[in-house]
Amino acid sequence: MPDANIRIPEEARDRLAAIAAAEGLSLRAYLARLAEALLTPEERTARAEQARTALQTWNGYAPTSAEEQDLDSELDRRLSQAAAR
Repeated sequence: MPDANIRIPEEARDRLAAIAAAEGLSLRAYLARLAEALLTPEERTARAEQARTALQTWNGYAPTSAEEQDLDSELDRRLSQAAAR
């Protein structure tokens, strides 16, 4: 597989290299492993849909859009409270 050049700030490169070295990896190997571990937006959407389907099949959980918005608002409120502490 051919290599690619990616331009990033020197500080970011040095930080990633230090993290890689601490794990006994080259920067190239570390970045390749990181790329394999992360999901693209499309993959995240597909996984979320699979999770929703599995949850609905398992226990019938199927919130409406309004319920989802209420739950999101409640989560946002609680996260704001926790961040203020």
